[in-house]
Amino acid sequence: MNTLTDLTQRIEDSLDSIRPYLEADGGNVRIQQITEDHVVKLEFLGACGNCPMSTMTFRAGVEEAIRKAVPEIKGIEVVNLTSN
Repeated sequence: MNTLTDLTQRIEDSLDSIRPYLEADGGNVRIQQITEDHVVKLEFLGACGNCPMSTMTFRAGVEEAIRKAVPEIKGIEVVNLTSN
């Protein structure tokens, strides 16, 4: 079984693949928590926190990148995602 450190690093690596796109629009994302049952809680930072496109960015970019790189993750949530 993967350690939390290993999971965290693999998730960070997957986020690094999309960070340049988020940063280009003045935003970013960070891991807030990984629960024992493998749910990742993320926080959008900067412009991503209140962008009307954040939901699409999350589904098409962030969530897909994490699920592809770390298939054992059971769920992905963004704690400050607002639906505009």
